[in-house]
Amino acid sequence: MVLSPLRGGYGCPVKIVVLSGGVGGARFLLGVRSLGSHDVTAIVNVGDDMWLTGVRIAPDLDSIMYALAGVNDTERGWGRAGESERVSAELREYGVGWPWFTLGDLDLGTHIARSSLLRDGLTLSEATARITSRWDLGATLIPVTDSEVETFVSVEGGELHFQEWWTRHRASIPALGFVQRGLETSRATDAALAAIADADVVLVAPSNPVVSIGTILGIPGIREALATTGAPVVGVSPIIAGAVVRGMADACLTAIGVETSAQAVAEHYGARSRGGLLDAWLVDTSDTASVDGLLVKQVPLWMTDLDTSARLAFDALTAAGLES
Repeated sequence: MVLSPLRGGYGCPVKIVVLSGGVGGARFLLGVRSLGSHDVTAIVNVGDDMWLTGVRIAPDLDSIMYALAGVNDTERGWGRAGESERVSAELREYGVGWPWFTLGDLDLGTHIARSSLLRDGLTLSEATARITSRWDLGATLIPVTDSEVETFVSVEGGELHFQEWWTRHRASIPALGFVQRGLETSRATDAALAAIADADVVLVAPSNPVVSIGTILGIPGIREALATTGAPVVGVSPIIAGAVVRGMADACLTAIGVETSAQAVAEHYGARSRGGLLDAWLVDTSDTASVDGLLVKQVPLWMTDLDTSARLAFDALTAAGLES
C-alpha cells in the first residue's frame, strides 16, 4: 500500500510513531511495517524491565525486536524460536534467580549483551540501538526512558515486582494498585520526544493500558509532547467484546477502577481536545464507544495473521486522515 500523508505530498514516506508494549504491540508493528517503506518508530515501555541473575532484562523491547526480526517464538508468544534452556536449568541448580522465570539460552545472550553495554557506560537507548542493529527491523526501537523504572504491584501485605505478580501468580492475587519505582526522577529520552514532535501520526498500540501504555504516559515529558504534537493520535482498543485480547490486562484495569470494555478504556485515555490522549479510537465491530471530542471507528481488531494486522494498521492510519 502507498499512503498519502496529510503533509509531505503523495507517495512520501509517512513518519509513524507507535507507543507500544510487548507482544500485542509487536504484532501491531508487524502490520504497520508491512504497509510500505515508511519511517516507523516504536516508543517502548520499560516498566516490565528488571535486573535478574546479574543481567538487565527488557521484555517489551526484546519481544518487539524478535518479532520484527522474524526470530520470535510464535507458539509461546514470547522469547526466541528454537530455544534451549540449559543455562536456566543450571541456575536453578545453584539456587540463583527465580525458578519460575525461565529464560532461554538465546534470550540470555541478548540480556548479557545489553548488560555488558550498560556496564560499559552506554545508555539503554544506545545499547538498544547497538543490539537492534543486528537485524534489519524496518523500524527504530526507542525506550521511552533511559532511567530504570520498574513496576511493582501493591497487594495485601506489601508489594510484588510486576513480573512475579504477572508470571508467577498469573495476576491471581488481587492488585490494589501499581507503583512505578523511579518514575518521578525519570525523563523521556530526547529521541522519543523528537519522534513525537516530528511525527505525521502517533498510534497507540493495543497494549496493556495500565502497565504498558500507562507507564509510557507516566514518564515526565511524554504527555506534554503528545499534547503539543501536530500529529493526530489514534488508539487501538485492547478490549474486544468486553474481554482482553491477550494476557491479564483486565486484572490491571480492575485495580485502577476501570471496567474491561472499549468504552471504559476510551474514557480512561480521553479525548485530546479535552485534555486527554486521543483524537481517534478504533473499536472492534462487536463493540461501541462514545466519548465527547473523540472520533470512534468500528473496524475488525483481531490480528490473526500479517494480513489482518496490516488491515488494522491501515485502518488506524485512515482514522488519522491518511488516505490510500
